[in-house]
Amino acid sequence: MLRKPEWLKISLPQGKEYLDVKEIIAKKKLHTICVSGKCPNMAECWGRGTATFMILGDICTRSCRFCNVKTGTPLGVDWDEPDRLADTIEQMNLRHVVLTSVDRDDLDDGGSELWARTVRRVKERVPHVTIETLIPDFNGQEDLIRKVIDAGPNIVSHNLETVRRLTPKVRSRAKYDISLQTIETIAKSGKVKAKSGLMVGLGETEEEIIQTMDDLINVGCRVLTIGQYLQPTRKHLTVKEYVTVEQFEKYKTIGLEKGFQFVESGPLVRSSYHAEKHI
Repeated sequence: MLRKPEWLKISLPQGKEYLDVKEIIAKKKLHTICVSGKCPNMAECWGRGTATFMILGDICTRSCRFCNVKTGTPLGVDWDEPDRLADTIEQMNLRHVVLTSVDRDDLDDGGSELWARTVRRVKERVPHVTIETLIPDFNGQEDLIRKVIDAGPNIVSHNLETVRRLTPKVRSRAKYDISLQTIETIAKSGKVKAKSGLMVGLGETEEEIIQTMDDLINVGCRVLTIGQYLQPTRKHLTVKEYVTVEQFEKYKTIGLEKGFQFVESGPLVRSSYHAEKHI
């Protein structure tokens, strides 16, 4: 086990704003990736009254070895969820919201209809809010991806997560090329900006990260986040390396030089961190 460096120490959630967000989300019976994914930025984000909401339940049909979200057989689709979510966003008076979901391979449409309804409902109820959707790959089915795009979010993201060589080890059913295809579908729609995210510290090399940047640029991705992988439990993949702050800065410089419009790169960066800037 590697010892965490000083730059990875985080604050424990606390304060009135954090407690207010926690209470609202509990009352509305909603889920957040902040909690399910053990996000290291939860204290900061909830402290300023923002959160990344996870729709379609909190049980995923996939079992990626980096992810702390529960795996199993999900419950049925909760068609009242879009209304409760819109109520919550309105109550919290958010200006920007990130929506994500578990994978729902058990559903014929992968959950895309609820995705679209959720985006439309939030836009109807809180027209001033900007929306980012962090979507699954929908098994590469373009019609399902387009259904979410056509609902009108401001930015659509799909995380590649890791380099090609490590994908079979890190992700369960997801395929590197299917994820690239998903990002390309987003970019080619011409309606939204395409965004993706990577984790480092899993054993990848700098050359592999640079190649992955090239792969993303070639399919039209223009926003990239890069953050340190942190092992959520002993059952998950171990950390191979704690990447230095200087290396993260180097990745940011390389990414911008390659043509990304925005690169968020740092040890505690996650795909939804400072997401309001990515619009």
